[in-house]
Amino acid sequence: MANSGLSSSGRRPDPDALLRQAAQEGRGRFKIFLGAAPGVGKTYEMLAEGAARRRDGVDVVVGIVETHGRAETEALTRGMEIIARQACAYEGRTLHEMDLDAILERAPRLVLVDELAHTNAPGSRHPKRFQDVEELLAAGIDVYSTVNIQHVESLNDVVASFTRIRVRETVPDRILEMAEIEVVDIPPDELIERLKAGKVYLPQEATRALGHFFSKSNLSALRELALRRAAQAVDARMLEDVRALGLGGTWAGSERIVVAINELPGAEPLVRAAKRVADGLRAPWTAVFIETPRAAGFTPAEHQRVATAMTLATQLGAAVASVPATNVIDGIKGFLAEARATQLILGKSRRSRWFELRHGSVVDRLVRETPGVTVHVLPMVEEAPPLPSGRRPRTDPGTTLGYAAASGMVAAVTAFASALFHVLDLGNVGMLYLLPVMAAASLYGLRTGLFTGILSTLAYNFVFLPPVGTLSISNPENVVSVFVLLAVAFATSQLTARVRAQADLAAASARSNAILAGFLRETGSVNDEQQAAEMICADVRRLFDVQVALLKPQAGAGLAVQAATGPEYRVDIMDMAAATWAFDNGVAAGKGSGTLTASEWLFHPLTAGDRVLAVLGVARDTGGDPIRADQLPLLTALIDQAALVLERLRLEAEIRDVDAVRTRDKLRAALLSSVSHDLRTPLTAVIAAANELEHGATPTLIATIKGEAARLNRFVANLLDMTRVEAGALKLNIEAIDLSDAVTSASHDARRALEGHHLRLDVPPDLPLIRADPQLLHHCLLNLLDNAGLYGDPGSEVVIEGRHRYGEIRLAVLDHGPGLPPGREAEVFETFRRLEGSDRAVGGTGLGLAVVKAFAEAMGLSVEAANRPDGSGAAFALIFPSSLVVREAAPEGVT
Repeated sequence: MANSGLSSSGRRPDPDALLRQAAQEGRGRFKIFLGAAPGVGKTYEMLAEGAARRRDGVDVVVGIVETHGRAETEALTRGMEIIARQACAYEGRTLHEMDLDAILERAPRLVLVDELAHTNAPGSRHPKRFQDVEELLAAGIDVYSTVNIQHVESLNDVVASFTRIRVRETVPDRILEMAEIEVVDIPPDELIERLKAGKVYLPQEATRALGHFFSKSNLSALRELALRRAAQAVDARMLEDVRALGLGGTWAGSERIVVAINELPGAEPLVRAAKRVADGLRAPWTAVFIETPRAAGFTPAEHQRVATAMTLATQLGAAVASVPATNVIDGIKGFLAEARATQLILGKSRRSRWFELRHGSVVDRLVRETPGVTVHVLPMVEEAPPLPSGRRPRTDPGTTLGYAAASGMVAAVTAFASALFHVLDLGNVGMLYLLPVMAAASLYGLRTGLFTGILSTLAYNFVFLPPVGTLSISNPENVVSVFVLLAVAFATSQLTARVRAQADLAAASARSNAILAGFLRETGSVNDEQQAAEMICADVRRLFDVQVALLKPQAGAGLAVQAATGPEYRVDIMDMAAATWAFDNGVAAGKGSGTLTASEWLFHPLTAGDRVLAVLGVARDTGGDPIRADQLPLLTALIDQAALVLERLRLEAEIRDVDAVRTRDKLRAALLSSVSHDLRTPLTAVIAAANELEHGATPTLIATIKGEAARLNRFVANLLDMTRVEAGALKLNIEAIDLSDAVTSASHDARRALEGHHLRLDVPPDLPLIRADPQLLHHCLLNLLDNAGLYGDPGSEVVIEGRHRYGEIRLAVLDHGPGLPPGREAEVFETFRRLEGSDRAVGGTGLGLAVVKAFAEAMGLSVEAANRPDGSGAAFALIFPSSLVVREAAPEGVT
């Protein structure tokens, strides 16, 4: 039988979990030794396990370890390969950091990296050591590292609240979530004894520490935090594996709490109660709102209650979710199964017995139908006073159009059945009346369907059941038919309305997915940050009909508006304060958020990893709440995707900057190599000729000095020219030029470079004038001739050839020599690139042809390098397009 893709439990593996596991393929394994405080033995345990792995044959190196002078720790490093640290100069001091490049080049199987939260010296590739570790993991190297619980970002405030000490070096929680965690723990009394014995700090420092950070109460609290954080990490990794395997059950390794919120007035106290329960159990918690079809009928006040409760849950540290479902019970049960929740917190409002008999009790059903989940039931506050008559009812009462259409459909069926009554029996006529019932329920809702069922029953009785024309029934059998028709009509209306609700939910989900996919498709192809910001604002404006502004930090100026939906937006002082608070704290601020609510804007941070990139502000034109509660999940998803787009653009810009730095370093190294070799050669000749001058000048020595000085001058000129090109300081002086004169002038100045070669000029005198910079063109021709003299065979011919074909002029320099390596012709125009075509040694800097290409492109010309058709040498051509030809002459071969 074919594999259905289901696990043995009948659950389908989570595709997202499978993708996350697949993304870890090829990456190194990461293990963190987590301690409650300094001195518990994290480094010792890491070294001991590393030594054990080494004895098992694993290639282990020490990237960096801080022993702090502890003899037992230093003893474990003996016999292990230690990567030498890298020296970094900073403010007159020399700091020694882990040599990341040396480790990557060494490529061990396992590297030991101490003090994960360490801040690297300024100028290092990464500002934090955990970022070095991420690069090692990406390279496929396993890493063991250490960190104390007070350095975990999410616990920084908690630790500071009772130790009165705030650590500055922190590690994002995502780093712990990607690692296997081993808690290194000793009892507080034992740690205090180690501190008194001088095994943690020096004696004078130990005395001060005992009175502050290392009190027994502090150590006990830190120990509990470490154990709980490790348990959370283990639970998260277990759930990831369970989802990837599609296993059923709650897998309650630790508590996971869900609070179900609704539109009733008691939603906020319910959220606060859930926060207290979560704090008491030190458990993660989620606030969920089940979005059923009746949510479409919520009043603005009910939408506001849901939004306020969701915002409050976010501020209190909960994850929030909005789940579409046909009914509340199915939605909560599905979410509990997905979240593997162990506890559910519900509110129970006061309902009449009659209401519960008709609709049932959500609380009672959930208690019965969620085995393995502890259900907390809290009383809700009293119902609010009746809303004004203008409120929309929670269930769709139908519309006048719907009732009119239903009546028309019943009338049409009645007329059709009357026309065919002589061939139809009463049972078939009754079946026909189910058609308008189904159509009305599907098109206009449940109530309209029920109305159609009653109307169909009356029409059937009045028109077809004897005595005809009355609502009385003479035959008792027909009474049964009427009640059956009415019951079937009601049941059909219920089922059709339910199918319609499910279809509406599916359509809403598909619409949200389509919106996200379209947003990703549009922004994924954008490479300009300003264009991306404008596109983000335009899409949010189109989807939610709100004013939108995207604010980003500017150097030395705080936040500034980078893009907005139109000139009518206004961001005043209060709005800017809310935006700044959202950016600094990484949580929403402004209207409807609970922080700086006087602002008319609601600002959401765009966060990627542990970095806030920008804030997105939304405001309603009419001054109402910016976003409804049912729109929050879609807006949150769009904000997450927008943050990923901005992060991608930021990383691409950083990569370009890094590439530019690498290119400059490469050019600098090549320049030093070139200067050391090519300046020495002409200088040596000049010095030798000058020494001979002491014994009497000869024409040969003078010619040597002049020639080598000219060669040296061309080399320095090329360096200066490339500097001008790279700095963008090249200025053009375009004028009409006769190519015959330009070639003759360049040939005269290049006679020293062409010494020993025969020069032949094949430039027709009737070539049209061209428009170019005479000085730059002269430089181009000189460099091409110098290259031909350098690489051409001794005594060979160098040809300058000019041709006018098909509107463009082609001026080529041809030599007789080794030619160019096939397939690599274009590489000769790269800076400091020399392609040797033979075994003989040839000088040159590799700058001349790069200058030719840069000058030619600046003038609007193109350059070309190729081998001669007969394979006897190389050919370099300057191509003048028709736009640079001053006057047209009859091209060769054209009459």
